[in-house]
Amino acid sequence: MFTGIIETLGQLKEIKAEKGNLCFTVKSDISLELKIDQSVSHNGVCLTVVGIADGEHTVTAVEETLLKSNLGTLQIGDLINLERCMQMNGRLDGHIVQGHVDQTAECTEVRELEGSWEYTFNYDSALGNVTVEKGSICINGISLTVVNSQENSFSVAIIPYTFEHTNMQHLREGDAVNLEFDIIGKYVARLMKRDVI
Repeated sequence: MFTGIIETLGQLKEIKAEKGNLCFTVKSDISLELKIDQSVSHNGVCLTVVGIADGEHTVTAVEETLLKSNLGTLQIGDLINLERCMQMNGRLDGHIVQGHVDQTAECTEVRELEGSWEYTFNYDSALGNVTVEKGSICINGISLTVVNSQENSFSVAIIPYTFEHTNMQHLREGDAVNLEFDIIGKYVARLMKRDVI
């Protein structure tokens, strides 16, 4: 379980294919503090640490994860949003994030405003996921608030701190991002589809 509050950025140092999986080696400020078998969010994807050495850690993404996320498009040198799982005695500063990406979205517009940035994304609403105005959305592991919610698109506003401390600063039009929709909204949507007995 995560909060969507990014701890640090990691830089991708190595990508190694293992059958249908990809192993990512990442260098970060928290790599040496991690433990084998620990869960860490990488761009919003919960991955298990399988190796630690020289200030770097390694995680493995299976084929299913690569198909549903943007991890398969990563390249050496890319910056990755990292968050360790939340502690039960800690504050939930963002929102409840599971680290299970629902689908990807395409960034269709980036607007620099006075003191902030507005990003617009298009996603395939046929998969059953929805956004609501002022609701929560997790983009590349970042807990954000939805503005301008449409049937298959939405926007978010980014403050300078988030811009500077996440990989949103490198996001451009046409880039794919990982989306995890609000877990409460997903349960409500599922219940609304059930037949009343």
